[in-house]
Amino acid sequence: MNGELVRMQSNNIKYWSQTAVFIAATVVLGYIKLPTATGFVSLLDVGVYTAAFYLGGRQGALVGGLGGFLLDLLLGYPQWSLFSLLAHGGQGRLAQGVLPSRWLSGLVSSLFMVAIYAGASSLMYGVAAAIPEILPNFIQSFLGFLLAQVLVQLLRRRHV
Repeated sequence: MNGELVRMQSNNIKYWSQTAVFIAATVVLGYIKLPTATGFVSLLDVGVYTAAFYLGGRQGALVGGLGGFLLDLLLGYPQWSLFSLLAHGGQGRLAQGVLPSRWLSGLVSSLFMVAIYAGASSLMYGVAAAIPEILPNFIQSFLGFLLAQVLVQLLRRRHV
């Protein structure tokens, strides 16, 4: 019984340590931004997808939601923080474990994230402001998906 408790605590420490490291890395990746006509796209999605594919959907949801939330607060966009929590949290969860194909999961999770942000933009600024953001958000997500494929392979080779 005592050995089982130690093993459970060890697994819990590993779970939260990995999650915290991936959240921090995701926030750092989010600081890498490319300007667009409507704002910017970042590499935040690389962290979200990498966490989902390497650690699983539950941790992908935590990394995506908290990473996006914290990034918005740190960059001075608090009005977006709750939307980012939902958009990137759902993106991380949908990316792994929901659908049988990783590519289909990537597409569905990207569409989810884009739809949340389009809806939020429509509510805050009107539909006319939301439409130009759709393509850059989808490109950001798809680029994150592709780069995460490479990172996950590197992580698995290193057994991190």
